[in-house]
Amino acid sequence: MSSNILKSRIQLKVRFNECDPLQIVWHGNYLKYFEEGREDFCIQHEISYLDMKNRGYATPIVKSSCEHKLPLEYGDTFEVETSFQPVDAAKLVFTYNIFKKDRLVCIGETTQVFLNESRELVLINPSFFLDWKKKLGLI
Repeated sequence: MSSNILKSRIQLKVRFNECDPLQIVWHGNYLKYFEEGREDFCIQHEISYLDMKNRGYATPIVKSSCEHKLPLEYGDTFEVETSFQPVDAAKLVFTYNIFKKDRLVCIGETTQVFLNESRELVLINPSFFLDWKKKLGLI
């Protein structure tokens, strides 16, 4: 397994509808921020969800974790850093760091698996996924 870690960073802004009555981001929205980061990563690194869908695969999340360090509030601008964690198994593992003015706000991780068109779990890495990992020097 390679030690090469691919990353992306996206800047976002807290919207009013993402906050609780105290104008602090509701905890469930951090998973949405992770998704924004993950989608940006996949587009930047040429492995988008639409590419996977067009190849006959869905990639549902089967595990997620989120650890809050500091609150985000209405109007805050922040960045989501998304990193792909190469593993041997047929899955996508991403880690996330959310920063506000270079202060760590939140860390998290998601794990996705591959399902075929019949919605059956795929235990062997799809060939396009292996090709992608080889192209980027991850294996």
